[in-house]
Amino acid sequence: MGGVGLTTLAYCAVAPDGCGTPNELILTPETVPGLARLADAVHAEGAAVSAQLGHAGAVAAGAGRRGLSPSPMFSLLAMKRTKAVTEDQILRIVGDFAAAAGVVAEAGFDAVEIHLGHGYLPSEFLSPRLNRRTDQWGGSLENRARFPRAIATAVREAVGDRLAVTAKLNMADGVRGGLWLDESVAVARMLEADGALDALELTAGSSLQNPMYLFRGEAPVAEMARAMPKPIRPAFRLAGKAFLREYPFEEAYLLPYARQFRAALDMPLILLGGINRIDTVERALDEGFEFVAMGRALLREPDLVARWQRGATHESLCVHCNKCMATIYRGTRCVLVE
Repeated sequence: MGGVGLTTLAYCAVAPDGCGTPNELILTPETVPGLARLADAVHAEGAAVSAQLGHAGAVAAGAGRRGLSPSPMFSLLAMKRTKAVTEDQILRIVGDFAAAAGVVAEAGFDAVEIHLGHGYLPSEFLSPRLNRRTDQWGGSLENRARFPRAIATAVREAVGDRLAVTAKLNMADGVRGGLWLDESVAVARMLEADGALDALELTAGSSLQNPMYLFRGEAPVAEMARAMPKPIRPAFRLAGKAFLREYPFEEAYLLPYARQFRAALDMPLILLGGINRIDTVERALDEGFEFVAMGRALLREPDLVARWQRGATHESLCVHCNKCMATIYRGTRCVLVE
């Protein structure tokens, strides 16, 4: 109906300790009937459906948990230190991703998206700033990439060729000492060589450290403070402006980074980041990106792609106020749409 080819159910936790907010879906066998109804509804409209698999790591502190991370760190979301994940927990979480992918496959979905970015647990392992381990899971880039690569391989082994398997990877964390292009391109090459993924979605920023590096535009500090759990609200009101740093919005703002990945890789790539115009979509396809991903523009106008298909050329009505960010705790929506 809206013209989108593939829609993704996000964010789905692979385990209870991986929830980033209190109301997230945890992918267990009990969720199969509901997921199957969703898949049937999407298929009835002529589209395909994917589920995003994630473990929030230190971001899970926002759901009232202490939070897990590669190395102990102070979490602003919980106002306490996280706990370093043990090797047994690492292996268990790899298995959780595989089991969650199996649930999605059983429900009749067409794809899974493994979330390796945005400061969630796999992204934290990739970060030289957050991963200070001295075992096989830390230190060199190869060691820091071991956990995300193990997840991708386990998910592929769990679903075989029943589903497409994609992953969302940070090109840059947007913080000093974090993952940057030189290392993220190398990680992408590792994932391509492993052969577990059908496509890679290129993103940036950190829900844990610098969310607006992904979103750009206005920083909804007041709205986010009101949406936070009560114990966190006072601290967020004080530190919110430092946490939600504003960046000017530009059309397709991640394209300059993504071009470096297109030059380095042969695998299909998904471009995201402020795509609001049909000519931007066409330019991305012309430059060799196989897919584009859209979020806020479709919250504002769910039928935008269908209008473009009918010949419309107008830009999305999204004004990048980012007040939709605060609605994730009660049902993500555009606050400008009645």
